[in-house]
Amino acid sequence: MRNFVQLRGITWDHTRGFVPMTATAQRYHELHPEVDIIWSKRSLQEFADKPLGSLSEQFDLLVIDNPWMGFVAAHKNLLPLEMHLPAAFLANQAANPVGKSHESYNFDDSQWALAIDAAAPVSVCRPDLLAKAGATAPKTFDELIALGKRGLVCCPSIPLDVYGNFLNLLVAAGEKIFTSREEVATRAPALVALERLRQLADVVPARFFELNPIRTHEVMSREDQFAYAPYTYGYTNYARPGYAPKLLKFGDVIGIEAGKPGSTMLGGTGLAISAQCQHAEIAADYAMFCAAPDTQSGIFFHSGGQPGHRAAWLDNTTNAACTNFFRDTLPTLDRAFVRPRYNGYLNFQDHAGDPIHEFLRTGGNAGQVLDKVNELYRRSHQG
Repeated sequence: MRNFVQLRGITWDHTRGFVPMTATAQRYHELHPEVDIIWSKRSLQEFADKPLGSLSEQFDLLVIDNPWMGFVAAHKNLLPLEMHLPAAFLANQAANPVGKSHESYNFDDSQWALAIDAAAPVSVCRPDLLAKAGATAPKTFDELIALGKRGLVCCPSIPLDVYGNFLNLLVAAGEKIFTSREEVATRAPALVALERLRQLADVVPARFFELNPIRTHEVMSREDQFAYAPYTYGYTNYARPGYAPKLLKFGDVIGIEAGKPGSTMLGGTGLAISAQCQHAEIAADYAMFCAAPDTQSGIFFHSGGQPGHRAAWLDNTTNAACTNFFRDTLPTLDRAFVRPRYNGYLNFQDHAGDPIHEFLRTGGNAGQVLDKVNELYRRSHQG
């Protein structure tokens, strides 16, 4: 028997982020009694903010998101997985992605993480409240605003989310984003997107300026007021009977016009290995165990996870367990766009939502807001 090995991992604080990692670690320990994997968790805000460099010095395994890839490629904090995993396994992952989840962790010709979790902003509704109001889910932005004027619409609107929705509305309108280092998008459509965001903010209660997607799902599943949210990262947990008081139904996102569905910003998480891990072979084997299709459709999903392997999204059993969450939102995930990942992007993302958030809360000049966003964007390219 090998000497006893202990690995430490860091993930994020939600049933979807933490419980599947502890469940897979326990099962892996049962299969490999000489290996113990201990997972810690950090808040969703810390997940977005805390520097990856320091975490990679403290932990062997890290659950991360794709905007870190440029930083990782520049600093080599993580192991390039093509050097530690079989080519056939990586080929299977590449052939069975949810949207661009797998490729979003590839940067400078290296695969830095396995897409164990897939997500993007989707729509969510309470069918019972829509029916009670004699309403249907909107199909266009104008219909969304009309529903909002009836007090039935909410939307997570902390700075990171309004920044994402700014991009979502640009792409939904057919605009190209991040095509130069000078501006996020062409000025005229960017101003239109900001004005559309203001229209939405005007029909969403002010308390949602303080709520992220998780807290918004909690409100929708516990209170009988809000029937629809147009953009919120999907959480399969809230579509499962018994998890929250009322079931939420997730679906595709609206477009600006009927018949032209929108596209939203790819999220999700990947499982990576620290470059300082002293047991890389074991860490790599555990990573493959987590990302394998049987695990993804099995213990990973059933312990609260939201898989990243396409087989789990098409599986009849997983869909039956969460009111068809996966099949209903897969078209949105397949259209999701990957945000920039260059080294320095995260500094822009961390601050770009602040002027937009202030604009939506207190008003102001959309042109001046856009100028601030573009200045932050230019500075992020300067290191």
